[in-house]
Amino acid sequence: MRLGHLQPLYERPDLPGPWASVYFATSHPDESAAQERERSAREAGRRLEGQGADRATCRAVYERLTSAPPGAGPAAGRAVFATAGEVVVDTPLPTPPPMGEAPCWSALPHVGPLLELTGEDPSCLVAYIDRTGADVELRNGHGLRDGHGGDRVGSVHGRQWPVHRTAGADWSERHFQLKTENTWEHNAALIADELRACQEETRADLVVLAGDPRERRAVRDQLPKELRSAAVETARGGRAPGSASPGTHAARLLDQEVDDARARHAQERGEAAMERFRAGRMPSDGRVEAAEGVPALVDAAREHRIGSLLIRPDGPDLYREVWVGTEPDQLALRRTDVQYLGDARPSPARADDALIRSVAVAGAEVLTVSSADGERYGADIPVGGLGALLRWPYEGGADLPSRETTDPGDDHPGRRPTRETTDPGDIYGPAEEGDRDAARQRPAERPQGRRDEARAPGADPLRAPDPRRGVARPGAGRRRRPGRDHGADPGPGDDR
Repeated sequence: MRLGHLQPLYERPDLPGPWASVYFATSHPDESAAQERERSAREAGRRLEGQGADRATCRAVYERLTSAPPGAGPAAGRAVFATAGEVVVDTPLPTPPPMGEAPCWSALPHVGPLLELTGEDPSCLVAYIDRTGADVELRNGHGLRDGHGGDRVGSVHGRQWPVHRTAGADWSERHFQLKTENTWEHNAALIADELRACQEETRADLVVLAGDPRERRAVRDQLPKELRSAAVETARGGRAPGSASPGTHAARLLDQEVDDARARHAQERGEAAMERFRAGRMPSDGRVEAAEGVPALVDAAREHRIGSLLIRPDGPDLYREVWVGTEPDQLALRRTDVQYLGDARPSPARADDALIRSVAVAGAEVLTVSSADGERYGADIPVGGLGALLRWPYEGGADLPSRETTDPGDDHPGRRPTRETTDPGDIYGPAEEGDRDAARQRPAERPQGRRDEARAPGADPLRAPDPRRGVARPGAGRRRRPGRDHGADPGPGDDR
């Protein structure tokens, strides 16, 4: 899940906090809905005031919760975040919040439950295509409306003529038919370029192509490779008037196919992330591509190395206390560490809220690990309920093999030699590390032998010592030529 809709909580330096976080249920269609809403809003304000919230913020939350009429829109609840007497973010919820989620007054916005309630809801670009152009709209689940449909974010008007081929097969009409096809290809390239620009602007996760069959295939072929893999086609809807008018059966079918495509995309992305996490948490050549546990994640967040944050809602590490400063990268396990990072007055916060703030500001995403994923990959993945896929790997988890400790014939490269292991090139045998280092600094003593007997002063260096007389024999140290019997006596004419 991209966290662009939460940016207002972190991008304003004039709102350092503390924050009021309220999750409020609004689905009460009966006649007592107004009284129930007013009573719940008053109770939320009273609880916030009891936790130390200022009266202006409590009043702002109360007015926002009681202002919307009951049953307005499809939202089953609302998530309200306020500070300094101002409601900064008010997000509709597709499902009602749990009854035990009490209002919270804390140093950071408590956005952890919001990710679980909204779920993985990728944003989607829907392009209504014909052979003369296209209309592009954006759909996501963070701004629920009455009915389906999205916001218009782009439009393309290409060449209007010629766009229809003639039915004749005469050779003289071949030129006109080719010109018509060139118009189609030109307009398809314009539509593909507009979709690329809209995707870069909105950072949509998925593209749905609806409309003329031939033209949508041509548009898909013209898309960049990265965007082409995230594009799907549908036979429902079109650009012609009345083809998918709101409230019609055709519009409902199109909405259903778009929702199915978004659900499939979210599931595939979650499965791919879990597979990468399982593979990345095991060191490969001493390099780790995933992290889990609060200490490792805090270090990665300070260095902006988190690419995807994985959260398991029932994990115990979500409630662990960390210390945060005013900047997103000012977080640590101890209060003194944050002061060292530059904040003189750090505040305690939940680990999940602190990591989500760092991830949101860094432009990364958050993936919620559901219970079904836990049954498939293991209930303890990630350990403690918090994990991350890193933007670049780091060295850790295992020692890199070195030249001194790696045996070419060893089945376990990089294994550290034990004290009982003898180096083939070490003449001193097994020894303690200190003794071995001292021995390597001494000149090696050669073993005594016949070739190492002490020569008399002034002896010929080419004459080897004679073991029988203790003196050098002439020619004993000279090089012998191959091909001769060195043990036989020299015969006549032999120049040996």
